[in-house]
Amino acid sequence: MFEDMIHKTAAWLRGDGTDPAVVVSSRVRLARNIQNILYPNKASNQQMEDAREFVHSALRNQGMLETGSYVQSEDMTELDRRFLIERHMISPEFRATKPARGIFLSNDEDISIMVNEEDHLRIQSLTSGLNIQRAMQLAERVDDALGNTLAYDYDSDYGFLTSCPTNCGTGMRASVLIHLPGLVLTHEIDKVIEEITKVGLAVRGFYGEGTEVLGNLFQISNQTTLGRKEKDITDSLEQITRQLIEHEENARRILVRDAPDEIKDKIWRAYGILKYARVLTSEETMNLLSAVRLGMALGVLDMIPLTLLNEILVQAQPAHIQKVAGKNVSPSERDAKRAELIRARLSELK
Repeated sequence: MFEDMIHKTAAWLRGDGTDPAVVVSSRVRLARNIQNILYPNKASNQQMEDAREFVHSALRNQGMLETGSYVQSEDMTELDRRFLIERHMISPEFRATKPARGIFLSNDEDISIMVNEEDHLRIQSLTSGLNIQRAMQLAERVDDALGNTLAYDYDSDYGFLTSCPTNCGTGMRASVLIHLPGLVLTHEIDKVIEEITKVGLAVRGFYGEGTEVLGNLFQISNQTTLGRKEKDITDSLEQITRQLIEHEENARRILVRDAPDEIKDKIWRAYGILKYARVLTSEETMNLLSAVRLGMALGVLDMIPLTLLNEILVQAQPAHIQKVAGKNVSPSERDAKRAELIRARLSELK
């Protein structure tokens, strides 16, 4: 199953939606728990098994197993879990080896459902570009379908009950993965992040909470849901994201105005290294891809489809390189294979 995913373009990597050169993807995640079963942080192994079986039965009853794949945690290797993190299908926390976990993935990878992570269910939808409303529709459709079979733990005063109090209410987290090299290069990013956090949003790294920023890619999300409606949350995030895009585009205009040769050199140098290098680390690759992505947006490089760049962004990650190799490889071998993969992908350009 996982090997089949390596060379497939996930829906969120297609480079469509609004402002896809700046906003890589939009995500909505819904946290749900099942009535009368202790939550994963307190449940016994048997209760975790019961919750997993309830979810699996609900997926089967709603016909979802015909449009995707379901895998139990004990059937996944450590490499499989790292691979799914790199594809943004599971959280880094889900990587931990704990009993009775499972994951459902739709064929297009626009839907994933983590079973027994922090809550019994984490329903996630991913769309390409700035498309939060579409992500919300996808997540709600799955939520409603599973809710026809599962009895969710819901309180008339507090809404959906979750392991973490900040998720109570709608149980929803909405986020965007946004590329902000202009703000980084003009040294405006810290000020912008400070303003974002003041309005109740969280700024995280490439893989979400507890991860670092890679390639000038930031995840922006809401922090609390209690007392707020889903539409209020998504509308607020979309409005602030549009403001962020304006700030980023203004920063890019300043760079082109004040240092045109330096910016073009940075972009072409990055492209040249990616096209001809024999060894590339993960961190270097992410930074080079950031410069090339900037070059595409500025019209300096117009021969690289955004879909191809997005695919390389994921395929160049460590677990993907390991999967392609089909065997354990050392870090140095992995860096060589990464460079080889990128050269091959860029050679597809006419």
